[in-house]
Amino acid sequence: MVVAVTFVSVPQLRAQNQVLKKGVVDEQANSASLKDQLKQRDQSLRKVEQEMDSLSFRNQQLAKRVELLQEELVTSEAKSKKGKSKGDSPSQQGLQTQSVFDEDLQKKIQENERLHIQFYEAGEQHRHQEGQMRARLEELESQSAQHQAVVDGLNARYTEAVERLQTDKARMEVRDEGRQETPQCQQQLRRCQAELSRQLKQSSSVIQEKVPFNDTSESSPAHFPLKARDLAGQALAFVQDLVAALLNFHSYTEQRVHIYPRDSSIEPISPLNQKFSQYLHENAAYVRPLEDGLLQLHQSITEDTVTVLETVGKLKLFADHFSAYSHFLQKILPYQLKSLEEECNAPFCTAALTAKNRELQRDVTCITTQFDKLSNYINLLALPSVRQDALPQTSMSAVFTQLSACLHSLQDAVKEMSKHYSQKASLEGELSNVTEKLRTTTECLLGSLVSLTNCTSKIATFFSNNLDFFTSSPGYGPKGGPATLDPLQAESMLANKKKAATYLHAIQKPRPQSVPYKEALANRRVLTSSTESREGLTQQVHQSQEKIARLEQEKEHWLLEAQLGKVRLEKESQRIGELEAQLAAAARGAPASVAPATAVPPADASAHDQDDAEAAPKCPGTEPTTSTSLVRGPPPSVRVQVGDEESREQLIKDHYMARVGELTSQLQVSDSKAVHFHAECRALAKRLALAEKSREALSEEVKVANQNVTRLQDDLATTKRSYEDQLSMMSDHLCSMNETLSKQREEIDTLKLGSKVPTCKNRLRK
Repeated sequence: MVVAVTFVSVPQLRAQNQVLKKGVVDEQANSASLKDQLKQRDQSLRKVEQEMDSLSFRNQQLAKRVELLQEELVTSEAKSKKGKSKGDSPSQQGLQTQSVFDEDLQKKIQENERLHIQFYEAGEQHRHQEGQMRARLEELESQSAQHQAVVDGLNARYTEAVERLQTDKARMEVRDEGRQETPQCQQQLRRCQAELSRQLKQSSSVIQEKVPFNDTSESSPAHFPLKARDLAGQALAFVQDLVAALLNFHSYTEQRVHIYPRDSSIEPISPLNQKFSQYLHENAAYVRPLEDGLLQLHQSITEDTVTVLETVGKLKLFADHFSAYSHFLQKILPYQLKSLEEECNAPFCTAALTAKNRELQRDVTCITTQFDKLSNYINLLALPSVRQDALPQTSMSAVFTQLSACLHSLQDAVKEMSKHYSQKASLEGELSNVTEKLRTTTECLLGSLVSLTNCTSKIATFFSNNLDFFTSSPGYGPKGGPATLDPLQAESMLANKKKAATYLHAIQKPRPQSVPYKEALANRRVLTSSTESREGLTQQVHQSQEKIARLEQEKEHWLLEAQLGKVRLEKESQRIGELEAQLAAAARGAPASVAPATAVPPADASAHDQDDAEAAPKCPGTEPTTSTSLVRGPPPSVRVQVGDEESREQLIKDHYMARVGELTSQLQVSDSKAVHFHAECRALAKRLALAEKSREALSEEVKVANQNVTRLQDDLATTKRSYEDQLSMMSDHLCSMNETLSKQREEIDTLKLGSKVPTCKNRLRK
């Protein structure tokens, strides 16, 4: 049994709430008038009680007076017996007194009877009023329960509406975020398209130049099973939607049969509709196997199978299920037509409704015919899997074409039926005897027809778009023979294919190891969580800033060290020059003591050497060749030492320069990281601000919703409290009435007993 669920809009809920409030106000007014009536009845009852009390008091007085009169009568009779001898005058006086007493007693008896009759009538009237009050109380209690049920239903609808609006808002926020991210995605898409086009051109050129044989095209047999499995998966999704729509359509039709034209909760429906409802209740046994059969067909199509009509054995199972459902439609068709005819014969059916019912009869007949045609075509396609020569290869394309045309015809028929049913629902809504239950069921039925129309449209479009693939040949078959395969040939071909795949797998070189997918996902999660952690990023920025400051200090330190090294280098070069001058002077034979005094630049030293060279020929025992050989420079050992020192200084200089360059690069990397972290922090701050704004907006909406819920709960509590107060007052009043009735009955019993006692005495005396 499918439960009909209706979604009512917020304006409709508000209108219903206003109507409910108006009804509650009317009921409160009625209860106030009933309270006034009860007060008036209480007053009249009190008056009657007072009259009864006065009558009972007077009755008691009369009873006492009767007793006194009886006593006086007894005494007078005794005196009359004693005084018979005194004459006739006293006896006559006694007789006159007795007649007076008898008349007075007769009047009192008549008055007592009249009082008894009035008391009985007052009791009957009180019991009648009590019965009316009890019936009115039960009616008010039932109305209160109905109003409470309506209030509960409205609360549930309000809750559902609030939840639906919240989901819509969340969906709109997601869409808004998607619109904000659209430009970035478009840029990425353009970049990816450019990269893919470049790779496509490169791959195309490589294939054209290097690949002598290509079997990766879609028309090749290698890709045929993949596309067949893909199309089978799409068809399975469409058939699942079709099954759900058919289940809803049959279930809501069954509900409508129980409601219209006769409501089964009020009066029994006709035997025809009972049988029709019984058949509709069995729809799941015929509809659900369609999904199961196509699911098994989809599971049987794999990459390791040959997908042709001759080898797909599960298609026959699906065809059998579809034929069973077609027979089910043919079985319920007469009942459905008669049910529509019964609606036309209803007294409240107008001429327009009758015309729409006739159109619906034609639509139902057309849909049943189209399903029958589809069943025939599917059975034809399933025949080659049972008997290979059942369907010629040349006729397969014609069968597929007719199947596509039949699907389009089914779509048109369902569309027409949905349109006619919508018009019929609008006409039924104008009738005065249409209940809310019928409206809800009709709306659900229209929704199922709309989903059925969409499903048939998708299936027809899908089949038309892939008709070329269905009618094309897969390319399998023996060389020079027919293009069809029997199961043995398909098995042999698959075995050869597995051998070829095993051989290619054996000759392939092992690929280099890469990071496993799970580990890469874990690393990505860690990276994402670390980048999304604001505190961690802030700490990293602080650390980076401290490191940058430390590197700046080290840079300044090493700049100072470089300057000091330059000064030391100049000093060392000057000292080396002085040492060379001293060595030259020592080589010329100059006294050692003159060296400190002649601390002159190398140019002065060379001039001094030239003067010594001019004066040398004047001295005995000297030759000019000796002076010219000494001017060339220091001895070889000294020159080697000077070269070692220069290379050492150059190495130190190169080391410090390399160190300064390395520190500079590290400083640049730190700067870039700091800029990157700063940008990420700014982005996170923006996202946090947006999240805070959305949270505030959602909190405001939640507050408004809570206020609405609180207001409704207060209204409900007020209504409930008023009804409880009324019920408690009426119950108290009933208790007081019962007590009063019991007291009156007791008084009536005492009066009856009191009236019976004197009559018995009189009878005994007589």
